[in-house]
Amino acid sequence: MRALVAFVVGLIFAIGLGVSGMTQTHVVKGFLDIFGNWNYNLMGVMGGAIMVHAIAFRLMMKRSSPVLDTKFFVPTRKDIDGRLLLGAILFGLGWGWAGICPGPGIVSLVSGQMEFVLFVGSMLVGMKLFQLIDKK
Repeated sequence: MRALVAFVVGLIFAIGLGVSGMTQTHVVKGFLDIFGNWNYNLMGVMGGAIMVHAIAFRLMMKRSSPVLDTKFFVPTRKDIDGRLLLGAILFGLGWGWAGICPGPGIVSLVSGQMEFVLFVGSMLVGMKLFQLIDKK
């Protein structure tokens, strides 16, 4: 049952990313180009996502447990360290340079375009490298 729910939620999310334009690199780059030819359309998408999350999170956290699990898995760390800052900087630079975020990149794999295959492949290699480095 959880796998089916995860699939349906993922499918809805993927459709939303496609409809909103988040899978089109020129749209994302246009949104990030605030000092040039700024395309503000994704502001509505992001604002809507933040509002839905803010409301849903408050409602969910009033429950004793999630609907399909026995406990919540909420991060407990609240400190800001160099690792977090470096990760945020790398994520932002990568997003701005490529115009691709991880979620939309994965969704865009169905297009078969090589830029998305390279992006997701590079992302997976980077994640594996981090795991290897972090073990030491």
